[in-house]
Formats: sequence, C-alpha cells, structure tokens
Amino acid sequence: MALNQQKVEITDRVTGKLENGQIRLYLENEPIGNIQLPEGIQMKLDHHYEAEQNKIYQHVSVPDQSEPRYTDCDEGGWC
Repeated sequence: MALNQQKVEITDRVTGKLENGQIRLYLENEPIGNIQLPEGIQMKLDHHYEAEQNKIYQHVSVPDQSEPRYTDCDEGGWC
C-alpha cells in the first residue's frame, strides 16, 4: 500500500506564544515555526491588558489581603 501526501488546513488549531522578540507557533504542544517581530514593534491589546518587555499582563481585581477573613480554624474546617 502506498501513502499519498495531502495538504491539510490547520490554521484554526495553531497557537502562538510570545518568546524573546518572536511569536513561536505551535500545533497543540509541538513547535512548528516562528514569526520574527521587528525592533520597536507596538502591540495593540484590548482594555485590561498590557505588553511590557516581551511579556503580556492582564489587569485584574484581587481581594485585599490586609483583612484576613478566616482565622483560628480547627482541622475540621470550623472557624
């Protein structure tokens, strides 16, 4: 039995991760290539997101840790 080569469209399955000034492309967990980013490129991100020094951050609201809610709990979980 002979095997025939075939071209399969995978665009919607490819993901990219920002790494060291380039976008590494993956198909599932397998690296398949990269996109080189030129120096001084600016990323335009949605509200609550920020790019800084080859990293992407999300601005989130977290509870204030200055007021612990549960203290002096026993091993059974009763406080």
